[in-house]
Amino acid sequence: MSPQFTEMSKIATNYCNMIESVQDADFSWLERMERLLPKLHAAISALGDPDSAKEFSLAPDLDARFELFVELRRLLGHRDGYWMEFDVAQDGQTMTGSLADDLTDIYCELKHGLLLMDHEPGRAIDDWTSGYKVHWGQHLVDAERHLYELRSRDQL
Repeated sequence: MSPQFTEMSKIATNYCNMIESVQDADFSWLERMERLLPKLHAAISALGDPDSAKEFSLAPDLDARFELFVELRRLLGHRDGYWMEFDVAQDGQTMTGSLADDLTDIYCELKHGLLLMDHEPGRAIDDWTSGYKVHWGQHLVDAERHLYELRSRDQL
């Protein structure tokens, strides 16, 4: 294993453990998440571009994904929603960004790779890099931005 893959695996494990151990009324995990996401961003970038010849293999459990999203949304409360750049403030218009959605999608992608590591480490790297490029990279950027906004408003 390359040092880059080892670092990515370590950060992915830390991320998933953090999400799996979130507790009511303890928002210290958001501060830890705020510090972890830039490390995740650096680690996935260090793996390089995906091998375009490989097919992405994530087949998410939509029920489990939804349950995690609902729980994170409940825990985040008013900290969850944020305005996206294309949102228009009109009557009845709500914020379309969701930190719970961002964190859930990142979790599902990272967990999938971690499950592949023992048997197909090459596939784990390919799926992480492909998924980052086409899907969870935007969630990562949005989550980092929203956590920065929460920090700047003293809501962390």
